[in-house]
Amino acid sequence: MGAITVEPVADKRDFNAFVDFAYEINADDPNWVPPLRAEVVELLTPGKNPFHEHAKVQLFVARRDGKVVGRISAHYDELALTQPPEQGMGPGTGNWGLFEAEDEAVAHALIARAEQWLREQSMTRVLAPISLSIWEEPGLLVRGFDHPPMVMMGHNRPEYEAWVESAGYALAKRLLTYDLPVEHGFPEIVNRIVASGERNEKIRIRTMEKKHLAREVGIVVKILNDAWSANWGFVPFTETEISYAAKKLAPMIIEDVNMVAEYEGEPVAFMLSLPDVNALLKPMNGKLFPFNWAKLLWWLRNPQSHGFRVPLMGVVTRLQSSRLASQLAFMMIEHIRRSAVAKHGARRAEVGWILDDNQGMIAIAEVIEGRINREYRIYSKDL
Repeated sequence: MGAITVEPVADKRDFNAFVDFAYEINADDPNWVPPLRAEVVELLTPGKNPFHEHAKVQLFVARRDGKVVGRISAHYDELALTQPPEQGMGPGTGNWGLFEAEDEAVAHALIARAEQWLREQSMTRVLAPISLSIWEEPGLLVRGFDHPPMVMMGHNRPEYEAWVESAGYALAKRLLTYDLPVEHGFPEIVNRIVASGERNEKIRIRTMEKKHLAREVGIVVKILNDAWSANWGFVPFTETEISYAAKKLAPMIIEDVNMVAEYEGEPVAFMLSLPDVNALLKPMNGKLFPFNWAKLLWWLRNPQSHGFRVPLMGVVTRLQSSRLASQLAFMMIEHIRRSAVAKHGARRAEVGWILDDNQGMIAIAEVIEGRINREYRIYSKDL
């Protein structure tokens, strides 16, 4: 076998090789969902993805005998550097991600090159893989290879776990997703909690209004930045990122499965739910043209999906230790369940990711009979 070279992406040829390699190496995996290529290009392009406004990113491609055999991104987020170190990020913390490798030797060469670049940027520690931000696809899949990921979740080869750990990386955090059946409702104890809340005149669970999307996004982000501010790995959204996320998610926002909870007239909690567009994207192999764009547009008009994912929820900090917080969570997820089943054909839902030490959310997932179906790990290493 020839020598491995790892070089920075320097031109359009390298960039295309970086993007295309993921499709090549995962082509035989029946559970890998090819992302839309245009979405990947946008993710990586400064001026299109606002993450680049406060981050520095370098892409690398590995070759052996002229053939592309791996890729990796090395990057750091200036906003993450300002966070308290006890919350995971903090000064000197860089990342690598978008990792794909043909074998262990390539994996180690890629990781070593990413580490070298991070040292050159004065980083002293790595948290990885994170692709590219904590809000996108964090973590390495280590459990749940037997089924495709839901919308906005990653999937990778099972060999990567051993390759990353053998490069000197230690577990920093586990991210869990919970699978639950939704067709026939939740346990009676949940029904009683929900019914009690529905009798409380101070509580209102309402759907989000797409005609006032900017207002609704503002409410969600305000609650999110408050509710998640003490969470491990938290990095706040910028105003530009808020607008960008709203535009990107707007086509998938279905009013009757996205909820805001109000208490005494004030928004205090939210829960987002997305139809599993991955089931539609999988056979498209990353391409919208010539006809896939029409299929996607038609589906988005009235999504019918067996699966829904709850990627985000939040309750304002001042209520988080109260019984009201869990009641609001149960009420929102039950209201989402009713609409998703009756109007959109839902049979199952996936909740997460959830940090492995978030006992409140884990307890809620277990009470509604959720079972862990996927586990992702973020690793750390001192440089």
